[in-house]
Amino acid sequence: MARKIVDCRDVPSEGGCTLTLTGEEDEVVEAASQHAIAVHGHTDDPALREMIRSGLKDAPTGTAPGAFAQLIEFPMNRIEEFDAAIEDWLREIGPDRTARWFVLGADRGRPGVHVELVEFPSYEDAMTNSKHPATAAFAERLTALAGGDVTFRDLDVVRAQMP
Repeated sequence: MARKIVDCRDVPSEGGCTLTLTGEEDEVVEAASQHAIAVHGHTDDPALREMIRSGLKDAPTGTAPGAFAQLIEFPMNRIEEFDAAIEDWLREIGPDRTARWFVLGADRGRPGVHVELVEFPSYEDAMTNSKHPATAAFAERLTALAGGDVTFRDLDVVRAQMP
């Protein structure tokens, strides 16, 4: 049985809660319900539990062959603005996000150049993500911040290994 995940960041809230719960479906629904009641002031009723259950996603697994990764390279001297753009994108795309994880790195050999690696379950999931209005707005913002010099490399994962 696939593990399930619920993430408060996927639900708009005034408090900016970042709690994420992962486990078996019934465990996550129970724990998320108790959290919603204690922290967010919801009422314990079947509607709350159904809302939580309907928002569950399969928990991400490690990268494996068949996944898709995108490597994005760009010059960036305004990293705080880039970080703000990422946070805006995460908030705007919410539960429609298909990217499972990303890593941002600064190129040691080329100061001012950054590389972001983004992983998706599949190429199709990446294309769904790319077509989302929040992603289009982020891409425009990134291009403006980078001065137009953004390079994308599309990678089919053929091997992934954890130590």
